[in-house]
Amino acid sequence: MDKLYKLMLSMTTALLIVSFIVLSQSPSSNQHSKPSEQSSRSTELHNDSLQNKDIKKHAQEQKYIMSDDNTPSRGDGSSSWKQNESKKLSNLIQQRLHFIQNPPDCSKAKKIVCNFKVRCGFGCQTHHLSFCMIMAYGTGRTLILESKGWDYAKEGWEKFFRPLSENCLDRKGETTGKWTTPDKNKNIQVVVLPVVHRLSQDLRPDFLPFAIPEDISERLERVHGNPAVWWIGQIMTYILRPQPQLQEFMDNETAALGFTHPIVGIQVRRTDKLRKEAKFHAIEEYMVYAEEFYVELEKRQEVPVRRIFLATDEARLLEEAKKKYPGYVFVSDNNISQSAKVSTRLSEESFMGIIVDVYLLARSDFLVCTCSSNVCRLAYEMMQHNYVDASTKVRSLDREYFFHGQTPNSLGKRVKMPMYEGAENVPL
Repeated sequence: MDKLYKLMLSMTTALLIVSFIVLSQSPSSNQHSKPSEQSSRSTELHNDSLQNKDIKKHAQEQKYIMSDDNTPSRGDGSSSWKQNESKKLSNLIQQRLHFIQNPPDCSKAKKIVCNFKVRCGFGCQTHHLSFCMIMAYGTGRTLILESKGWDYAKEGWEKFFRPLSENCLDRKGETTGKWTTPDKNKNIQVVVLPVVHRLSQDLRPDFLPFAIPEDISERLERVHGNPAVWWIGQIMTYILRPQPQLQEFMDNETAALGFTHPIVGIQVRRTDKLRKEAKFHAIEEYMVYAEEFYVELEKRQEVPVRRIFLATDEARLLEEAKKKYPGYVFVSDNNISQSAKVSTRLSEESFMGIIVDVYLLARSDFLVCTCSSNVCRLAYEMMQHNYVDASTKVRSLDREYFFHGQTPNSLGKRVKMPMYEGAENVPL
């Protein structure tokens, strides 16, 4: 009996102690929740830390970063894979263009002939040549450019730019005919092209802009916001490869002008363009977008100097711009503006000025111009080769970007074009 009593007493005592401990640790529901709250807050802090790291990483990716040669190193939100993929696609197209332009036997190659018989400015003629190059690519023919007696140089295109071919420069062939359609021209060795605006809609093949080659379309759409402009930019890259003396001239001019980054390119086209093709736009209209660019850039990094590269055929505009915008540094060559007047526009001096303008507009970090101008569109197209994705780096004050000879409803269209097997082995 004593043993039983002692056992019951021990159990009761133990129960009282346990109850006391539980009650002392849990006076309220709030105290019960503290351990879990602390755990939850710890998790939230950890998540916030990770999120902040992601935000900082994203901000770093978005930050404008340029290397000395104006190639994006991590800028424009482009990851390394995107840059690598863009470079691979660019190399592939340049290899294919070199492949088709250098056939193993020129005498047997199918050819397509282009010339500069219609007189117009450099931007206009370059766009005509790009149309010819696209026609060559889409039909699997070697492009023959007949440019002797060219307005800018009697020696022809090759005085300033590398030949389009290293081994096939003449139109000789067993049969020659005018362009009709790819099927009707199939058995003709040499096909002669008209100027693009003289080509009726029923004779324009479906591979003309804004169509893109089907075999690269998916890869291209993953890395670029406007694949059609990228594609035209690749054509421009090939046909506008400068001769060494022209490259040296452009490099010297770039250094002499003090062209450094960041910089906004502004092209103001006036003189004869105002007669029927475009309306007058004051410098203030262009500067609105330059201001927007710098305001956004200064949120991400320090900008010691707001620079503007001004390209214009209006010689008085530079002084006007300097007076109205003293907070900006204007990089410009008034000699180029003087040579761009109508009376001397087709001179070699004027040509060299246009080349420098286009080259530097295309290297700018943002471009403000009027897409009614061939030079504006050409600079935008060339810009695509200088950046991973320059699709949003332009602001036009008049019309949207377009391509003379574009086919209706072609934007975003994927078209089968020759794939040129073996071209990937061409050394660049």
